[in-house]
Amino acid sequence: MDLDKYKKNHKTAYLAESFERLLKEEEELKELLKSDPTMGELAKKELSDVEAQKTTLRAQMNSLLKEGEEEEAFPNELVLEVRAGVGGEEAALFAYKLADMYKAYAQKKGWSFITMDESSTSIGGYKEASFEIGGKGCYKILRFETGVHRIQRVPDTEKSGRVHTSTASVAILPIRKKTTLEVPPTDIEIEFSRSGGAGGQNVNKVETAVRLTHKPTGIVVRCTSERSQGRNREKAMGILLSKLEQLKEEDEAKKYASVRKDQIGTADRSEKIRTYNILQDRITDHRIKESWHNIPAIFAGNLDPILDALETASDAEKKA
Repeated sequence: MDLDKYKKNHKTAYLAESFERLLKEEEELKELLKSDPTMGELAKKELSDVEAQKTTLRAQMNSLLKEGEEEEAFPNELVLEVRAGVGGEEAALFAYKLADMYKAYAQKKGWSFITMDESSTSIGGYKEASFEIGGKGCYKILRFETGVHRIQRVPDTEKSGRVHTSTASVAILPIRKKTTLEVPPTDIEIEFSRSGGAGGQNVNKVETAVRLTHKPTGIVVRCTSERSQGRNREKAMGILLSKLEQLKEEDEAKKYASVRKDQIGTADRSEKIRTYNILQDRITDHRIKESWHNIPAIFAGNLDPILDALETASDAEKKA
């Protein structure tokens, strides 16, 4: 048994030490059995107890390692980004509606939902906004939401009753504790500014907001959720790495599209994935060609039927 891999993992290190002590105890008992046959029965009983303890520890260590691997693949932290697409103010209002829907869903699941940065329009929509979501299984559950969402409705300002179509894009970015990406510091431009918003006398006095620009790709990340510049910088860096990883994954997904089994999880934010038809009270996911009704309930956070169907379809594709 290779104990080193368990010793190196902080979750299993203490169990590995206990296992090592049991191995020494086992050797001593075997020596005692050889040197003093009169102790045979007692030594055999103790050896049996040691073996049982080793079996228990081995199972616990393997379980913790598997749990760690699962968390690495599907972390319990993510960043949700929403961005208005085609449709002007209507698109911005839709982006806000989507963000509100995910916030309501997060609350139902008992997850945290923190605004990291937002750019609002004059009538309350979002040009773009990013949020941090934390909670058990959040990325695994929400990972298929990345893509272009489309809404068809008659706006309140539309006098002739004409149906408008507008879009908003959603990106679900996992925040992993480990990353294989290495980004040279010279590739990143850092800017600091004062955070806006409510907050009394201290607001806007300290430059805590952080803006990172990855020069080779032009990706920009801004974080204002924390009170300290250091924490905002750390969070922004985590999001930037996540975005770069997603970019790499998108490129690989396109490259191997013909052999890829799980087409649902391509994580391509330019893919049109879902239409919300308000007049017909129908939501259709184009990837699995399924529809649901009762849009008000879904916008209120009742997303489980859609998310469950996507998970089921993804599992079926992988097995096919």
